Amino acid sequence: MHRNISSHFSRLTALEGTSGGKSMQAKANAYSPCHVVLLLGILLLLTAGGCKQKGGPPQGDPEVAVVTIHPERVVITTELPGRTSAFRIAEIRPQVNGLIQKRLFTEGSDVKAGQVLYQIDPAPFQAILDSASASLGRAEAGLGSIRLRAERYHDLLADKAVSQQDYDDALSAMKQAEAEIKFYQASVKTARINLGYTHVTAPISGRIGKSSVTDGALVMAYQPIALATIQQLDPIYVDVPQSTTEMLRLKHRLEDGRLHHDGTNQNKVKLILEDGTAYPLEGILQFQDITVDPTTGSVILRVVFPNPQSALLPGMFVRAVITEGVNEQAILIPQQGISRTPKGDPFALVVDADNKVQQRTLTLDRAIGSKWLVSSGLNPGDRVIVEGVQKARPGAPVKVVPFAAAHKEGPAVEKAVQLSETTN
Repeated sequence: MHRNISSHFSRLTALEGTSGGKSMQAKANAYSPCHVVLLLGILLLLTAGGCKQKGGPPQGDPEVAVVTIHPERVVITTELPGRTSAFRIAEIRPQVNGLIQKRLFTEGSDVKAGQVLYQIDPAPFQAILDSASASLGRAEAGLGSIRLRAERYHDLLADKAVSQQDYDDALSAMKQAEAEIKFYQASVKTARINLGYTHVTAPISGRIGKSSVTDGALVMAYQPIALATIQQLDPIYVDVPQSTTEMLRLKHRLEDGRLHHDGTNQNKVKLILEDGTAYPLEGILQFQDITVDPTTGSVILRVVFPNPQSALLPGMFVRAVITEGVNEQAILIPQQGISRTPKGDPFALVVDADNKVQQRTLTLDRAIGSKWLVSSGLNPGDRVIVEGVQKARPGAPVKVVPFAAAHKEGPAVEKAVQLSETTN
């Protein structure tokens, strides 16, 4: 490079020597001191770049952070969407025809079983009860004389003072009078029941909704439109659909021994509300339906949750965290240690005993927190690269650093930067 610059200056000088006076003067004016300084600067830069390229130190093996695989005990859970429903629902309908005289509850309040909700005009039913009672009294009053006649005819029949026909007629009249008494007794009972139905009461305890009628409304017995609805909210149901595919997969895992039941905790269920917060109380898995919904291909899991503060309302969408079982030899690796091929297949880079990189194709089960649960592809003792994956190439040597140590350096560096900024 020095020789090229020198020859350039030599040719330039020769050209100046062969030119005439004015030409030489023009060229002398063209090459001012600024041009000379510029050419010298370019010469120095080229020289420094050539020295750096030829004399730089060789780079070492790339540094990567790894985690060593250790099987651990993990409780396997699944998160399924669900919907709340009332523990008990009672639709209030009248059982007699009549006019609503008074509504006796506050909409949206809690009511007790047996509490009177509506008062239907009782006057017509009271009149029917009085009429039935009078008819019963008349029948009971006539029964005494008819019974005495039948008894006398029975005694006279032995002496043949009366005919058999007279006795049979007296006995029949007595039985007819007794039957009439029973009929009127039933009529009185029916009238009394209907009179009681004029007091529309709550069949269960719970929270009552809005009323569909007001005072003065005419209602019909067993009408299709309910007067109001009572729902028991404590406890409350959470119905969770589970696909049959997931159900069969869980069954196979338990049969293969990859999962084990968690004893008493197996039926405990946690709940996540619509805003992402956790419900503070745990529920109990009550039963699993045996009928598959043909439209969704799922079965219903019903969970019972205590709801003392009425935080859960019927119809809310929630997420239930259900315990599937326990994996005693689970392999978990941080999610940043997983890469994917262009086809989307997951793989990880591991460091072998010679500190060389190897690529392993994996089968992933699910994400647990910030880690992946690996079903196959890794073995206990494998060192998986979780930091510096971009530097590592399969078959190339690397320098191994523990993953925990790499993370400990982060806060120290950050603290140093903060101290530096504070000092400045």
